[in-house]
Amino acid sequence: MSWWVDRLSQVDEKYEELGRLLSDPAVIRNQDKLRQYSKEHSDLTPIIAAYRKYRKLESQYDDVEVMLREEKDSDVLAMIREEKEALWSAMEGLEGELKHLLLPRDPMDDKNTIIEVRAGTGGGEASLFVSDLVRMYTRYAERKGWKWEFLSTSPTELGGYREATLLIRGDKVYSHLKFDGGVHRVQRVPETESAGRIHTSAVSVVVMPEADEIEVQVHAEDLRIDTFRATGSGGQHVNTTDSAIRITHIPTGLVVSCQDEKSQHKNKAKAMKILLARLLQKEEEEKQAKMDGMRRSMVGSGDRSERIRTYNFPQGRVTDHRINLTLYRLDAVMDGDLDEITEELIAFNQAEQLRSMEVA
Repeated sequence: MSWWVDRLSQVDEKYEELGRLLSDPAVIRNQDKLRQYSKEHSDLTPIIAAYRKYRKLESQYDDVEVMLREEKDSDVLAMIREEKEALWSAMEGLEGELKHLLLPRDPMDDKNTIIEVRAGTGGGEASLFVSDLVRMYTRYAERKGWKWEFLSTSPTELGGYREATLLIRGDKVYSHLKFDGGVHRVQRVPETESAGRIHTSAVSVVVMPEADEIEVQVHAEDLRIDTFRATGSGGQHVNTTDSAIRITHIPTGLVVSCQDEKSQHKNKAKAMKILLARLLQKEEEEKQAKMDGMRRSMVGSGDRSERIRTYNFPQGRVTDHRINLTLYRLDAVMDGDLDEITEELIAFNQAEQLRSMEVA
């Protein structure tokens, strides 16, 4: 029996069980259980609807095969064969849909997202590209109708950022952006390059689902919170007070600083958002390592040392190396038109999941 047929049978049993529970008076009186079972039932409804449609087509297909064996009239046989082909085509289409519906759902997909963009090799040119990527992601957010804000920035005198951290809020943000973690490489002629030589620079991007204190247990005694005066570009307005915040998570050694706001309280709140997201990401990476023995799929590893994409300005192209996708419309991509890349990455990841489930 195919893995997906066996899985659908289990899902159907679960769906029927949930239906019975939702009519149980004891469950109806328990609002927490009622919400939990209602959500599970609702999540399974699209799968069951497609499955029952498939079973109906399967039954019709079996009837047609019986008719083919019994019918003698050649004209009628031709019509029956046409119906059989149409039913088979419809079943094949539903089979593909059902397999995708059965893929394990990432519980983080619905979450808001924190993106950290940091300059790597390339000096000032890398910091300018950080600014370009920040604009790319914020324009993408605006195209999708999402809201965004800076959590922290470290501007440079050239007008770029040594690093910048964004919070993007909206519908299924993480599901669209989670594959962008890694090293982004840029090839172009810097404005300061008099000889017209192409320079290669690198920027690292870290993508994390927003977390809260319910998901990540953080104890006050595990935190060291220091205050200091904001410095550098953007901090002049608060240089006279210790409004900047540095939070150290002692058990892991993670350090987060924030100095963008005039208010110490606001800086602390933003720094905590970043810290919680980093801790959640660390927990998820550790769980994944235990589950698959350190194996990482090509897409979605989030490895900061992995070169995932190259932006070549002289040729006007962007290449995602994981899926061998090259687009010759760099200007549009840099203006936030990321849908084609995002959809290809999601499709590739789903195909990889399907292949691994077929093998298992």
